Amino acid sequence: MELESYDVMNNVIKYLSSFLQRIAESNDVFGVPLKTSIFHGLTRPSISILCYMERIYKYANCSPSCIVVAYIYIDRFVRKQPLLPISSFTVHRLLIASVLVSAKFMDDMFYNNAYYAKVGGISTAEMNLLEMDFLFGLGFHLNVSPSTFQTYCSFPKRNATALSSAQSTTFCPNSCSTRNTPFLHQRGWIHTSPAACSLA
Repeated sequence: MELESYDVMNNVIKYLSSFLQRIAESNDVFGVPLKTSIFHGLTRPSISILCYMERIYKYANCSPSCIVVAYIYIDRFVRKQPLLPISSFTVHRLLIASVLVSAKFMDDMFYNNAYYAKVGGISTAEMNLLEMDFLFGLGFHLNVSPSTFQTYCSFPKRNATALSSAQSTTFCPNSCSTRNTPFLHQRGWIHTSPAACSLA
């Protein structure tokens, strides 16, 4: 899978944003209890998950691999923090935090927290807190093996058609094997300037 291709990365972002949207909407409907945290906004951000991901990728100038690794980090975070599921109130902050951490770990060059805060529509102080809480939520488990990367990288390509045609909130089809499946997929659902964006 050639992540450097514009079309491929465009599909990856569309797939991941659509998948995260389905999870968030499912958790919103079922009213999954949320532990109060820095990731929980008081209101739903007006910017869509797709537009937010496109914005991050455009302005953060991180590597394509960084986006996939950020998705891996979100998957790990949700696995380790079951009281903080993805919802419309948390997904945007989880995204900006995961990409920031991924860029710092993966890329030789990256922007500072103040710039990411501007891209994400939050304050620098909030960005700093998000980064710290996200790292502790991960247990500082940042290494990603090549095989794990390839597993997560394959899902956007393999499931793009199924995702676009799915009619229910249960995403993973019955034929999916959970042996090498990301945690979020196993669950299906879980009970143009940077200054122009705001999550407030």
